[in-house]
This record gives sequence, C-alpha cells and structure tokens, in this order.
Amino acid sequence: MKVKNILLLLLIMVFLSSCGATDSGNGGQIDYEQTKKMVVDILKTDDGKKAIQELMADESMKEKLVMDQKVVSDTIEQTLTTDKAIEFWKKTFSDSKFAASAAKNMRAENEKLLKDLMNDPEYRAMMIEVFKEPEMQKELADALKSKEYREHLKEVITETLESPIYKAKIEESLLKAAEEMKSGEKEKKEE
Repeated sequence: MKVKNILLLLLIMVFLSSCGATDSGNGGQIDYEQTKKMVVDILKTDDGKKAIQELMADESMKEKLVMDQKVVSDTIEQTLTTDKAIEFWKKTFSDSKFAASAAKNMRAENEKLLKDLMNDPEYRAMMIEVFKEPEMQKELADALKSKEYREHLKEVITETLESPIYKAKIEESLLKAAEEMKSGEKEKKEE
C-alpha cells in the first residue's frame, strides 16, 4: 500500500510541476532539470528507497523483469547456430593465441569430465566396444606402425632413458642382478 502511495505521490508531483512550472521566458515549457532534480530527491529519501525495494520484491514485477528461460535459450541457440555465428567461431578459433587460451581455460574441466567418464561403467563399456570393432583395430594398428608414431616412441624412450630417476632405477637393478649372479656362482663353486 505504501509503495502505491509513494508512486502516486510521485506521479502527482510530476504532473503538478509540469502544469505549474510555466516560465515567461521559456513559453510554458516544463523545466526538465527542476523536475528531474525533484524526482531524484524523492527517490533518494528513505521512503523512496523503501518504495523501490518493495516494488522489486513484488512477484509480478519480478516476473516482468526476469527474462523467460526459453527466450534466453532460444536466443543463444539462434545466435550460436546461424551460418554467421559458425563462421565467427571458425575465424576466432583459427587464431592460435585465442585457441590456446581457450584450451588452457577449459583444460581442468575437460580433465575432470574425462576422469568422471572413466569411472562410469557404461562409458567404459562403450569404449571397449569401440576398440573391439575391426575397423577401429585396423586403424589403431596402422597408426602404431606409422613412421610418425615410431619417431615419437623413439623420442619418448630416449627421454625416459636419459631421466635421472630412471637411470638410478636401472643402475640399482643392474647392481642387484650382478650381486645375484655373484652369489649364484659362489653357490656353484661351493658344491
């Protein structure tokens, strides 16, 4: 009720100021600046603020202010699926800096998604079925036999063998094998 009273008061004041604000110099025109100042002053008062808050809390007003979810989703769909939008995204992602930045920002979410999928039995079963298909097995075998894959594998093995951690493990294994050989030879000599 209070909101309606304040809004009614505001409208009456605007109306009265427009009717009574005739000035001989401006030929009966409303003094816009004075009216604006008066309205702003009214809205700055505690009653004015409270009226706006109550108006914004009103459910019917919220419904008018908040966009319909279907309208938003339809707009997004139309914006993203048009030929012009597709061309825009192709052009945007052809920029290597933008593509790298987008990939970097989406990496954590993609990793989480893949980990969640790997724990999903239904997804795992689908992946197994895909890899069992003869065409997929042939493509995978061809990829593993390719020159590029062999080059990549060679690089990975070289990097692994040059790794200090791996070198230490190899050294440890060789020393252990040498000790076992020595102890085996001693046992044969003792017999």
